Amino acid sequence: MAQQTTTLYETLGGEGTIGKVVDYFYELILADPTVSKFFENTDMEKQRKHQTKFISFALGGPYQYTGASMAKAHAGMNLQPEHFDAIANHLGAALEHFGVARKDVDKVLNHIGTLKDDILYK
Repeated sequence: MAQQTTTLYETLGGEGTIGKVVDYFYELILADPTVSKFFENTDMEKQRKHQTKFISFALGGPYQYTGASMAKAHAGMNLQPEHFDAIANHLGAALEHFGVARKDVDKVLNHIGTLKDDILYK
């Protein structure tokens, strides 16, 4: 019998938990002057919903991502490594805040790290 693998989405508790993580994640981001400026004119309710679906998809959840490519979504922002690192650190802190095991936080951050070239310097 084939062994079923559990997705990181399932391990983290599904969309409900990811939504809570995203809410806290944006609290951290909006309090950080390094990156908060990128969200000054953003509909944060829409952004939170979009980010919850994106992270859910990226972690093996049931959604298909239908948004813009990472390069297109970040075009004109000229994000630098310090911005990317701040966002990644806030995501890690938000996951840990909700009791996600360090090994799973590292998996998430490694996965997010694969998007770096599509996000920086656009």
